[in-house]
Amino acid sequence: MNTIYKYILFDLDGTLTDSAEGVTRSVSYALSKYGIKTNPADLKTFIGPPLQLSFRQVYGFSEEKAREAVEYYRDYYREKGIFENRLYPGIKDMLKRLSEKDIKLFVATSKPTLFAKKILDYYEVGRYFELIIGSNLDGTRVDKTEVIQAVFEKAEIPDKNLAVMVGDREHDLIGAQKHNLDSIAVSYGYGTLEELKAANPTAIAHSVEELSSKLLKKFLVS
Repeated sequence: MNTIYKYILFDLDGTLTDSAEGVTRSVSYALSKYGIKTNPADLKTFIGPPLQLSFRQVYGFSEEKAREAVEYYRDYYREKGIFENRLYPGIKDMLKRLSEKDIKLFVATSKPTLFAKKILDYYEVGRYFELIIGSNLDGTRVDKTEVIQAVFEKAEIPDKNLAVMVGDREHDLIGAQKHNLDSIAVSYGYGTLEELKAANPTAIAHSVEELSSKLLKKFLVS
């Protein structure tokens, strides 16, 4: 069918920004508190999913220990890691063009809302978004399904058929499916192409340029 979207929900890490350096250094700092020596370059699986979940799945931390690890992570992240980050080339221009078309833009991220807003304002793109919704600092609302739900509740989007979720990990795509929402996977982020295809997105964009093209005009989705 031919689809044009009027409401676009963007993931943050791996979709709008290349946050690998800041996130992996923060994770490495947290793990060092438990005597675990790591190379930040080997910790990219932590980018995107909720941090507590990753500490439990990758290192077998208990729920309590994972919460503690997140606090160590934030000690480094709020001072240094948050700015060890960059917009992907072309993102700022894409957001500007979309907003000029009167398309409503939102951020739906598992990163705490406070940090997400700071990052987007630092790179001077926060003004393009109607809402920036993330997780809470107390560890609640980290699941992408819950984040998307919060966007819909606060934005009062009238028609889900005119909305799409854009993200680079399976969590973004699964969250969209649970809301019967179209999704566009971006393969330039941190999820593998195999992971993205397995989550059955509506479409895949392999570059910011291709993503911009899909969002700015009608395109055929199968």
